[in-house]
Amino acid sequence: MMHGKGHGPHAHCCDMRGMLSFLILFLLSKKPMHGQELAKELEKRKGDKPSPGTIYPALKALKEAGLIREKKSGKTITYSLTEEGERVLRFSKRQFCRIFMGVFPNRE
Repeated sequence: MMHGKGHGPHAHCCDMRGMLSFLILFLLSKKPMHGQELAKELEKRKGDKPSPGTIYPALKALKEAGLIREKKSGKTITYSLTEEGERVLRFSKRQFCRIFMGVFPNRE
C-alpha cells in the first residue's frame, strides 16, 4: 500500500485542503442529508454557504470513492455514509486530532 498525496485508501479524505470532504463525512455521520441540508450545515460551521459548484463535485468524489451512497426519491437525492465512509471518518478524526491537538493553548 502506498501512502502520500493521491495514494492509499485514505489519501482522498485526509487531504486537508478546505476540509470539505471531512466535514461532509462528519455531517453525514449524524444523519442522511440532501445537498441543500449539507450546504446549510456547512454554512453554520464555516460561516459561508458553499456553492453547488463546490459541494456537488465533493459529493460526487466521495461517492466514487465508495464513502457515501445516494438514495433518490423523486428529484431529491439523500446522501448517507457507507461502511467504508464510517471507517475513513474514524481514521480522519484521529488524524485531525493528531495534527491539530497542539494548535490551541490549554485553558487554565
